[in-house]
Amino acid sequence: MEPGTRGGEQWVPYPRIPRHFGAPSAMTVVNSPPSAGVSPSRRRTGALTGISLGYFMVLLDTTVLSVAEPDLASSLGTSTAGLQWAVTGYTVVFAALLLSAGAAADRFGAQRLFRCGAAVFALASLLSAMAPGLGALLLLRAVSGAAAAACVPASMALIALLYPVPAARARAVAVWAAVSGAAVAAGPIAGGALVEAAGWRAVFLVNVPIGAVVLALTRTRSLASARGDRRIDWPAQLAAAAALALLTDALIAAGAGAWTHAAWSAAGLLAAALGFAALERRSRAPVLHRGLRRSGRVRAGLVAAAAANFALAGTLFVLPLLLQQQRHLSPLQTGLAFLPLTVPFAANPPLTGRIVARVGPRRPVLAGLALLALGGGALAGAVLAAAAYPWIALGLLLSGFGISCVLPALVAAVMDAAPEGTAGAAGGLLNAVRQVGATLGVALMGAVAGHGTGWSLLLSAAACALAGTVFALTRPAPR
Repeated sequence: MEPGTRGGEQWVPYPRIPRHFGAPSAMTVVNSPPSAGVSPSRRRTGALTGISLGYFMVLLDTTVLSVAEPDLASSLGTSTAGLQWAVTGYTVVFAALLLSAGAAADRFGAQRLFRCGAAVFALASLLSAMAPGLGALLLLRAVSGAAAAACVPASMALIALLYPVPAARARAVAVWAAVSGAAVAAGPIAGGALVEAAGWRAVFLVNVPIGAVVLALTRTRSLASARGDRRIDWPAQLAAAAALALLTDALIAAGAGAWTHAAWSAAGLLAAALGFAALERRSRAPVLHRGLRRSGRVRAGLVAAAAANFALAGTLFVLPLLLQQQRHLSPLQTGLAFLPLTVPFAANPPLTGRIVARVGPRRPVLAGLALLALGGGALAGAVLAAAAYPWIALGLLLSGFGISCVLPALVAAVMDAAPEGTAGAAGGLLNAVRQVGATLGVALMGAVAGHGTGWSLLLSAAACALAGTVFALTRPAPR
């Protein structure tokens, strides 16, 4: 999540935002006369609604497909590996491009980049609904991931432009961030209803009218901005994307037993990683901020963020397959079965924000990771014991409260640990790492699910327990 040049999907824990937070670093505002007959307040509200809907559309696409997996597999005749790529094709590109998307918003203009991303996202969704086969769908999912990376950091820069006063901006950010909870909560239910009514293709068609509304509401001079001169190291950015794609491919191939394929992908991963490291050492505009890499507290926060999204995305991938293929639930019933996981996303973040404001982020992060580990363990036990749904619901509820507790607190933890003047870079890196965690969750938990869904859920619990240990052993920030 996250704001200004931060990139990715974002949770805002409390309204204490640095003044430079989200402000374009090399972007000149174009002052335009107000539209006749429309008050400035109404223009800002309409623009904020459009920006928030764009964020809703991007985040909805990360969860709405989960319930459609069995129908998609039977329709296109694909394997579990194909389903894994249908999900990770989006998150791989999304994660990699988030590293430079904030700089791109500064360079090309936030409004221009946001509207272009929204238009491409809606078009790619429309074409995805008409995809004739898995190959075309994977290509279009990658395009959607690139469009999502363009939208998210630009949206926060636009909010900073609309609301220059910190207090008003904090309230606007709270509205924008609350949309993430709504998108996550609505995703499985909306996906189940759409699949049951019209098949898996309908989950992509829903983005088309949303995209049209976003473009209409953000076509306003109050969001106009000029191009900047921010540098982007495209070779290093492409090397980072290649490394993440090859890592994902190696894990998926290993899970499918294609060891030769996995070995070639691993070799390519090594070459891409070495190339990225060499490019970063010589770069005048490195993709990964050097100051952030040296901070132990930032690294611990990134580990926790990756583990949280690992558990969430992996659970959303493997559990719908179990519920529909082995327990014979319908798509809509499967979506409703995820309510214990998704409802806390809408209800818990404001409470977590108040706790973070009072006691700091460390204890909420540790509590959230502990709940995630307990939830993953409860889910694993319920599945391995073939227990009734209430036991699965308990595991989902624990995981839902864990995720909605840890993610808002992590934003504050990483921002507090980031060196002075690196808030935008820290936010972008945090949210890129979250998407990397989601990608690895689908790849690894999907691979282990071939040996039993319960074991893959136990893997998510172990990842969160390990991340909690790393975070606990890191020196806390001074209060």
